[in-house]
Amino acid sequence: MDTLISPSILSADLLHLEQSLRECEQAGADKIHIDVMDGRFVPNITFGPNIVRACRRATKLPLDVHLMIVEPEKHLEAFAEAGADIITVHYETCPHLHRTLQHIRALGVRPGVTFNPATPVEGLRYLNGMFDQVLIMTVNPGFGGQEFIPEMLQKIRDTRKLLDEIGSEAVIQVDGGIEASTIAAAYAAGARDFVAGTAIFGYPEGIRAGIDALKEKLSLDKL
Repeated sequence: MDTLISPSILSADLLHLEQSLRECEQAGADKIHIDVMDGRFVPNITFGPNIVRACRRATKLPLDVHLMIVEPEKHLEAFAEAGADIITVHYETCPHLHRTLQHIRALGVRPGVTFNPATPVEGLRYLNGMFDQVLIMTVNPGFGGQEFIPEMLQKIRDTRKLLDEIGSEAVIQVDGGIEASTIAAAYAAGARDFVAGTAIFGYPEGIRAGIDALKEKLSLDKL
């Protein structure tokens, strides 16, 4: 699939989460993105394995669990057992990243690596074959509704070039400030998986219209 839309439940109405997930599925979303924050690595506190388990019961879509936490290696089994299909860990929080990625794959889950805006991606050269996606944070993580950092377009280009150089088939995912006004530029830079929260769950005309608006911009960019 050329592009993926991954709604982030960070911006969802948790009181009606099941309904929202079903609407995402019906609207053609490709994955559900779950931002796990611990109040230490990032300022906010959000979800744990129980939310992942609830999402697993509510949707057949793949669950993309983004661990914005310190010592993620201590919690991999819990999120895998809860139903995660993908677990993405931060480069900044994993001193033994090889081991962590190997552990994720051994659990039957697809591994991913995330980079904060100021973190270089050069370390991917030494991890080839160990990750299935690279998440480039296009805001500083911790809160939804932030504005896209324009300098991250060059970082996406640099990541695309590096993956090509090492022969990696990993997907470049972007998260932060993704909306109709930024998604086409991120696509042009090399991103193919787009995490969006406010642009979908906060769209005035509803979830389906929000997803349609993002897909329309992507379609126009490919013309």
